[in-house]
Amino acid sequence: MQRITILITFLFFFSFTAFSQKGAISGVLTDASENKPVYNSVVALLTPVDSILYKFTRSDKQGNFNFENLKDGSFILMTSHNQYADYLDTILINGDKKNIKNISLLSKIELLREVIIKTGSIRIKGDTTSYRASDFKVDANANVEELLKKLPGIQVDKNGTIKAMGETVQRVLVDGEEFFGDDPGMAVKNLRADAVREVQVFDKKSDQAEFTGIDDGDTKKTINLKLKEDSKKGYFGKVDLANQPFTDADSRYNGNIMVSSFKGKRKLSGYLLNGNTGQDGLSWDDGNNFGGNDNISMSMDDDGNVNYEWTDDTDDEPTVNTQNGFIKNTNAGLQYSNKWNDKQTLNLSPKYNQQIYTNNKSKISQTQVGDTQLNEISSQTSNVNRSNFKLNAIYDVKLDSINSLKITAKTNFYQTESDEYTNATITGAEDVLKNKQEKTFTTDSDKTSLFASILYKHKFAKPRRTFTLSSSWSTLNTNTNNFLKSFNDSYTDGVFSSREDVDQNKIGEKSTQNLGLNMTYSEPISKSLALQLAYQVSLNTGDNDYNTYDYSDVDDKYNVVVSALSNQFSQKIITNKPAIKLSYNSKKINYSVGSGFGITSFDLLDETLDNQYKRSYTNFFPSASFSYKYKSNSNFRINYQGATKQPTIDQLQPLRNNQDFFNQIVGNPDLKQSFSNSINIFQNTYNMLTESYFYQNINLKTTSNLISYSQVIDPENAKTITKPINTNGNFSGNFYFGYGFKIKKFDMSVNLSPNFNYNKSVISINDVISDTKTLNSGLSIYLNKSKEKKYDFSLRNSFSNTRNVTSQNDEVKSYNINDFELTTGVYLSPKWKLSSEYNFLARQKTTDFKDNLTNHLWNARLERTFKNDEFTAYIMVRDILNQNIGISRSVYGNTIIQEENDRLKRYAMIGFLWNFKNK
Repeated sequence: MQRITILITFLFFFSFTAFSQKGAISGVLTDASENKPVYNSVVALLTPVDSILYKFTRSDKQGNFNFENLKDGSFILMTSHNQYADYLDTILINGDKKNIKNISLLSKIELLREVIIKTGSIRIKGDTTSYRASDFKVDANANVEELLKKLPGIQVDKNGTIKAMGETVQRVLVDGEEFFGDDPGMAVKNLRADAVREVQVFDKKSDQAEFTGIDDGDTKKTINLKLKEDSKKGYFGKVDLANQPFTDADSRYNGNIMVSSFKGKRKLSGYLLNGNTGQDGLSWDDGNNFGGNDNISMSMDDDGNVNYEWTDDTDDEPTVNTQNGFIKNTNAGLQYSNKWNDKQTLNLSPKYNQQIYTNNKSKISQTQVGDTQLNEISSQTSNVNRSNFKLNAIYDVKLDSINSLKITAKTNFYQTESDEYTNATITGAEDVLKNKQEKTFTTDSDKTSLFASILYKHKFAKPRRTFTLSSSWSTLNTNTNNFLKSFNDSYTDGVFSSREDVDQNKIGEKSTQNLGLNMTYSEPISKSLALQLAYQVSLNTGDNDYNTYDYSDVDDKYNVVVSALSNQFSQKIITNKPAIKLSYNSKKINYSVGSGFGITSFDLLDETLDNQYKRSYTNFFPSASFSYKYKSNSNFRINYQGATKQPTIDQLQPLRNNQDFFNQIVGNPDLKQSFSNSINIFQNTYNMLTESYFYQNINLKTTSNLISYSQVIDPENAKTITKPINTNGNFSGNFYFGYGFKIKKFDMSVNLSPNFNYNKSVISINDVISDTKTLNSGLSIYLNKSKEKKYDFSLRNSFSNTRNVTSQNDEVKSYNINDFELTTGVYLSPKWKLSSEYNFLARQKTTDFKDNLTNHLWNARLERTFKNDEFTAYIMVRDILNQNIGISRSVYGNTIIQEENDRLKRYAMIGFLWNFKNK
């Protein structure tokens, strides 16, 4: 019995001890992003059935927390802190001790940022930033340009140039397709903002990179406008007509008609612009975009496309700046694009442009020649009538799942008639007369430019193993028939010494062709590494027959050949360029490094003098790129490129251009090709929560054998012979950055944009090599505040300083320019709106120009809308203060120039605007 009692007692105490053993939990709270302890956070245990608090504690300075004497069961572990998101987890207690080593807490700022990025007005995915258009309020019937001005990180200046995160936007697409070619202004100025669902901003990769998935560093800043679904099922457009009232002749007028009809993937648009105010917003860009100048350097990129670069100003084409003078323009165009079965895409865009232009220009220039300064005063009257028809066509077809074909064709037809009358004098020290000139030059030219390319792409069974083959052909033909009549007086010590009269007919036939072939093979080495092998060959040929005839009094004809001003010249330039590139691609880091080498042979023939020039060059084309996406909305990039540029046929041909008797130009068949090294460093970051962005861009470029110009100046009569030569020691660099943020207290957007540009160029004057250095620095400040249907105002002030010095005399030429703009719009009522634009431009006097130049430009517009904003009647007055003067100052090399042009001054217009769309 005693043993039984002892056993029962032992079991009782054992069971009591066993049932009395309690569980425990310990752990550490840390910041998820910075990995630092989280202090004074509440840590609680809740019962899962009814969420009743069971126990709680707080974390200490090291982030530690501890629970003891816990009963068995299931609990919810929860943390709570005013700076961190709540953490919840299920914990099971079985009388043991649990050690939760680390609980990472996400800050509420980071959590909120993720929410904004995923569901807010702005969304970031990879390289693409997307803006939900409906969240950014604009006026009724506003165009896309007005919408872009509201988007954080995007700026649109008064000339229509678009910048996104500091980079100039080169392409604007509509639903991923070109809209009226590659002119960004057509889409943003003529599409309605309320037709856009989303605005996407990204760096569009080359066709090659998009196809292979291997980043080649070749990108273009691009905006893609994604339309609303209902906008793809009908039509929309506008008719805007305005005229100057109460005038008899030469009244101001503008007409603007734009119609778009979308049906699914079929888009059809057309426009017609006609006016004489120069306010249509379209420039004569065809010449710069494709084949408008004879003096162009042609090269082929990795996609097989031919690029044209304007190189000098020896062309006889007249200069037209639509900001100056008086212009009558007619612009018309059609855009058709369609996609069938997601396999075939067709894009057609014919355009027509005509300009009738007149201008009176006066110029004062001062050129430093050693210790001597030459002063030129000239006046020029220009009359130009030119027209252009352009057709772009792109056909893209997916032959099957692994093969595709893209065919591109472009045609351009130009016709120009012009006449220029010039009167000029040049004086030296103490206003001693050097020469006088009076001339008339008429131009009649026709140009035809044709381009075609084929791009074939093939994917192998192995991912990222690809092959592309591209071929392109282009030609530019120019026929000119010009007349030059000039009277040229030379002076010695201010006394008349001689006179030479010129009466000549100049007939030219010029043709350049380019044929290119490019093959690229990509081979994946690993998941991230890939190798590219490429081979490129190009053939550039050209012929230039130029004949000058003197006028014969006997025959009353232009039939006396001027041998010194006539020449037949041909060229053939062949380049072979094999290349290899290694690329690494990951989620955050991309880089590539590679090099090609080019073997270029020149075969030049002066048929007139029976001289042949043959030479060959071997150049290396190194390239490297690196990008690091250290955050979802931040990026750092470095790109390096080595490239050559070949001289044009005009620069090579030993032909004298005597269009300006006292400033003649002659070609140089001994020119070498130039080679440049360029490096670009770019960083940008965007904070969605604070609506702030910050970007920096540095560009550095050195060029050896740069094709520049030497001048031989006769000190007696100031007659100048200019000749292209190769120079070394040329360098350019620019640095700009921007910081944008929002002052939430005032709901105001602010942008600061400093910039610095430096250029060192080597020049030759009278066989003396010297250099000229120019530094341009500036700061731009922009403010914007708006309230829907109440007011909208923006303020911009741009200050710049230009400093120029030449090694000839080390005299520093410095001047400041300040440009202030204030734009306001006030709703007097929901239907009435008063808009105003004020611009104050101040240019500082210099040692060469003794007067400050200031002018005030003020425009205003009063409008009233009808029928749910479908119709608008308005009256507008431009240049209310009648101070629109076309005066500009510039520094180039050893010359400083001031020009004054005609400008369209004060006028008023009454207009009617109809914005329509399907219901």
